[in-house]
Amino acid sequence: MTDYGAWIIGFALVYTALLVLAGQIARKRTSKSGGYFVGGRTFNKWIVCFCITGLFSGSTFIAVLEMAYLKGISAIWYGVAETIQILIIALVIIGPFRKKMLVTVSGLIGDKYGRSAKALAGAITAFAFPMWSVATAIGFASALHVFTGISLSLSVAFTALLLFVYLQAGGMWSIAFTQTMNAIVFVIMFAIGVIAFFINPGVDGLRQLAAEQPQMFDWDNAGLQVIVAWFGTFFVNVILAQAAFQMALSCKTPEEGQKGLKLAAIFGIPFTVLAILFGLSAAAVIPDGKMGLLALPQYLMQVLPAPLVGLFFLGIWACALGWGAPCQFSGATSLGRDTGSALFPSADEKRLVTYTKWSLLILTVLMILFGMLRTEQSAWWNIMAWTIRNSATFAPVVAALFWPQVTRSAVLASLATGFLSGLSWYALGGWDVSKFYMNIHPVWIGMSVNVVTITLVTLLASLGSWKFRKVSESPAHYASLAAGIALAVVLLLNSEALHNKGLTGLVMFASLIGFFIAVIGVLDTNKPASAQTDAVAAS
Repeated sequence: MTDYGAWIIGFALVYTALLVLAGQIARKRTSKSGGYFVGGRTFNKWIVCFCITGLFSGSTFIAVLEMAYLKGISAIWYGVAETIQILIIALVIIGPFRKKMLVTVSGLIGDKYGRSAKALAGAITAFAFPMWSVATAIGFASALHVFTGISLSLSVAFTALLLFVYLQAGGMWSIAFTQTMNAIVFVIMFAIGVIAFFINPGVDGLRQLAAEQPQMFDWDNAGLQVIVAWFGTFFVNVILAQAAFQMALSCKTPEEGQKGLKLAAIFGIPFTVLAILFGLSAAAVIPDGKMGLLALPQYLMQVLPAPLVGLFFLGIWACALGWGAPCQFSGATSLGRDTGSALFPSADEKRLVTYTKWSLLILTVLMILFGMLRTEQSAWWNIMAWTIRNSATFAPVVAALFWPQVTRSAVLASLATGFLSGLSWYALGGWDVSKFYMNIHPVWIGMSVNVVTITLVTLLASLGSWKFRKVSESPAHYASLAAGIALAVVLLLNSEALHNKGLTGLVMFASLIGFFIAVIGVLDTNKPASAQTDAVAAS
């Protein structure tokens, strides 16, 4: 083991002890406020800000750094898309959801459509979250592997076990304490990274990189398909960002939550800008690497002493924990609180907390297993998680919020068909990380089937009772219908060009969304909404 590895492990062990202590303090805070799942809804704007910054900006830092090393400044669009997502959640979503006292997205589906829907949505959602946790934990594990020789799988397992130890003690308050501590570590990491940049390569080094690899300074070097997919994925995720909702909705008031999210959007800007700077610096000094997260430690070893490198990678680990902790806890909440209450409807709050703690253990085991299965490709786990969760829950969440006529059977059918179609499409492409079947990302197929299923089943359930609203009654929905038709025409007339650019799936899904919105607003039925009747009957 090198001196660098010893310093990294030393800092990690000290930080681990602090996190475990924070978990014990959080346990007392939870018992006082009685808020294991949402912190007693007592968070102020700064706690919300630190929680959301640790969740989104920490993971964005790792993703952008990796992409900047490979593709240069075009990685900035990932950060822009993430920032827009946070602002939309702040301005549009957080107020109505806070008034509904929402805890999870799967709980929202279950409250509207009954126990079967809650059980299925909770299980699918829970299964996806350890995949996201693994994807970010691999960032720290890669550096630790370079310095110490410790395997990636063992590093991921250590991260998973640490998350379990302190999360099960204090729940949402554990996350609040951890994200606040992570914020301090982030500042230290940024300062050290800037020092490394001015030592080598400096501004002159970036000029030389621009001369030798001008494509690294092209705004579209990442590829149009990839950039559009970033924006599309984050936009869709606005109503599905359960881990973010659970933290932001722990606020005292909707206004306090909105302020915290807006602050987080501002705080996230340095994460994107500095990740690009550090990625370009590594590319200038270590030009032949295949992965940014492996080249970065090699670069820092050339310019900084071991203690500073150790502190920098403590920040990388804080990024992994800042993403992994909310993911693991929110997944456990879906499995323990939502699926648990669906299977055992008489369970009280104390019993649901126990179920959630057991669910944390289950997700910890899954995270370790996932880390052993495919540790070398963090992007693969992200794709898998997006496909599983979004393909199943997108249309049911939209229906729960905006379409009261949707039936319980339609929701169950869309959950199942979306989940299975997304996975099947990924399998047809050989589970490849970038080469998808027919050049269409599986998440677009899964969500498209999800939308079509819930629409058709709902329409057929009330066949003969539907009537059209006048254009004057729903002008926006008729405009959506026109947009859906226009996008369908674009898809038909430009199929080959869209296929070559990898945009077929996105345009198809966007067209279907146009039709979906139109159906919600243009059609009306004389029959009473059967969804609520089904939900009551099921509960």
